[in-house]
Amino acid sequence: MNVVEKIPAIKFDRYRQSAPQVFEALRKLIISMELEPGVVLPRAELAEHYGLSQTPIRDALIRLAEDELVEIYPQHATVVSRIDIAAALEVHFLRRSIELEILRTVCELPVSEHTILVAKLNTHLLVQKRCLGPLNYAALAQADLDFHKEMYEAAGVTNLWELVCQRSGQIDRLRRLNLPAEGKAQAIVKDHGVILDALVKRDKTEAENALRVHLGGTLSFVKEIRKLYPEWVKD
Repeated sequence: MNVVEKIPAIKFDRYRQSAPQVFEALRKLIISMELEPGVVLPRAELAEHYGLSQTPIRDALIRLAEDELVEIYPQHATVVSRIDIAAALEVHFLRRSIELEILRTVCELPVSEHTILVAKLNTHLLVQKRCLGPLNYAALAQADLDFHKEMYEAAGVTNLWELVCQRSGQIDRLRRLNLPAEGKAQAIVKDHGVILDALVKRDKTEAENALRVHLGGTLSFVKEIRKLYPEWVKD
């Protein structure tokens, strides 16, 4: 199958520039592993597929290269990059450091704000539980992100969420490969439940311990991913 045939069409928002929309669509496909490492992304064919000139396609690919999700070989090809394990470890350290501080912050929120946050997190958790039966990997991955984003917003550091997302392409792909592992989806939901219970009690220590377990789950699977997908990863 031609790679472009695997890429859904976009219903473009005419009030936004097209390049960011192409970037977002392709990034989502790369993170979900629907576009695998090593896949060539032909600029001319993408432009024809999306009904655009090559300029917004080029701009979208440059942004993907900045996120280290593609490698651009001038006058030759643009290729989906292999998963960089070292970069994944770095962003894991960054995200864990930020979110541990966020947990301490939201545990100290005023009663009204804390109550609203708990209610929102509980809603996200219910969505995650629905994703387990039947198992919907894509929806669960999104619900996982929504759960964490909610805490960034409650702590008043939404811009840090954007930073983490921009840097998380490598580890997000590892998580997507890890998600089908037996019991992984259920573990994600369980971990979020433990974090939420700790937040309800405003127990900082319990919340921090639960977060460390939750974020560390994928990294414990790295050796197995190397064995299963050696052509997709690099150290």
